Amino acid sequence: MTRTVQLSLEVNGRRHELAIEPRVTLLDALREHMALTGTKKGCDQGQCGACTVHVDGRRVLACLTLAAQAEGRQITTIEGLAAGNGDLHPVQAAFLEHDAFQCGYCTPGQIMSAVACIREGHAGSDAEIRDYMSGNLCRCGAYNSIVAAVREAAEMA
Repeated sequence: MTRTVQLSLEVNGRRHELAIEPRVTLLDALREHMALTGTKKGCDQGQCGACTVHVDGRRVLACLTLAAQAEGRQITTIEGLAAGNGDLHPVQAAFLEHDAFQCGYCTPGQIMSAVACIREGHAGSDAEIRDYMSGNLCRCGAYNSIVAAVREAAEMA
């Protein structure tokens, strides 16, 4: 018999009650138990950044975070970034404007990291943006467009 724990997670302003194994990662809880598939499973080892979400406003790698660690905290995924009326977040709009998504697989993690990068005050130059976005990998090579999108969103903030 598999042991489960009862968790209450607040994701994108909505409470989710879960009965899951203690070893379930936040990434798997989001994707498999809450059907929030915007957060991507890339390397599943914390090296690519595709699973980046915000917990209490700070970026975390959901594949390296246990769901139980996030209980009682505010979790934001790419699905919760846009305004309630459907208007895109300025970073999402800048990614569209600069064609910074190419295949799109890494895009949710890139956008979540970009929002945090700007919020943290690390978007003062292209070099700084590249440094603070370096934990997110893009196999298509859209880095120049991503940096341009982050720069534009930071200038508008």
